[in-house]
Amino acid sequence: MDTQEHMLDEIISCMAVGKDHPEMQRVQTRHRLNLVDFWDIPPGSKVLEIGCGQGDTTAVLAHQVGRDGLVYGIDIASPDYGSPVTVGDSAKFLLKSKLGFQTRMEYGVDLLAPETDFPAGTFSHIVLSHASWYLTSNEELIGIFRKIHKWGKKLCFAEWDTQIQNMHQFPHLLSILIQAKYECFKESSSANVRTLFTPQDIRDAAAEAGWIIRREQVIAANNLQDGQWETETVLRDYGRELDELDHLPDKLKMLIRSEVRLLEESIRGLDHLESLSAYAMTADSAEIK
Repeated sequence: MDTQEHMLDEIISCMAVGKDHPEMQRVQTRHRLNLVDFWDIPPGSKVLEIGCGQGDTTAVLAHQVGRDGLVYGIDIASPDYGSPVTVGDSAKFLLKSKLGFQTRMEYGVDLLAPETDFPAGTFSHIVLSHASWYLTSNEELIGIFRKIHKWGKKLCFAEWDTQIQNMHQFPHLLSILIQAKYECFKESSSANVRTLFTPQDIRDAAAEAGWIIRREQVIAANNLQDGQWETETVLRDYGRELDELDHLPDKLKMLIRSEVRLLEESIRGLDHLESLSAYAMTADSAEIK
C-alpha cells in the first residue's frame, strides 16, 4: 500500500460516514487531499475552516496540521442538519478520534453576527471549501471575505468550476443552474445550492474584500458523486419546489420545466455522469483602501 492510500485509511477511520460508506468517503477524501496539497498548508498551522459541515475537509486539514496545529471548524447549520449522518454526529465521531486532539468544531455559528469574532492574526490560514454555494447572496460572500480579513493572512478557497470539460459534466452544471433559479425566490432554504458563483465572481468578491489572489488551479473531480447527487435531487424535487413557490412567474416555471426535460434527455444520451471540476485558489490579505 502506497503512502497516500495509507493516509486515506487513517483519515477515513476517523470519519463517521467512513464506517458504512468507505468507498464513497474514499473518493471524497482523496479530493480534499488534493485541495489541501494545492493550498500548501504546513504542519503546525492554525486553520479556521468556514462551513465545515460533516468534516470532510476538516479531517484532512487536521491530519495535515498534526498535533502541533489546530483546525477550528465553524458552520451556521444546526447539529441535526445533513445526511446520511448529521453534522453533529459526524463532529462527535471525529472529535473522539485520534484527530480530535487538534480539532474543534462548532455549529449554529453566524459568521457575520457581531458576537462572532477572533483577535487579529489568530489563524495562519482560513479555509472556505465547497461551501460558498450555500450562501444567500454575493453580498454575503463579500461580507464574509471582509470580516475574516483580519483573522488570518492567507485564504484557501475551493468551489465547483462552472466551466465544463466534457458533456459528462453537463448534467451536474444544468442541475445546479436549475436549482439556482428557484432558490432566487426563497426567503429561507436548506438546499445545497442557494447562490451560484463562477470563478470570476469569486475573484471579484475577493478583490473587493481586499484579498490578492496568488495561485489558482482547476482540479479534476470527475469521479466524485456530487454530480449524480445534484442531478437526482433536481429530478426528484423540482415538481415540489415549483408547487411550493406559487409566486414564481409562469414563464419562469415553464423555463425550469423545459430545462428539466433537457436534463432528462442529456442523461439518456450518456453512459455515465461526472462531477464538475473544482476551482481552487489561495489569496493573501491586503489593506482595504
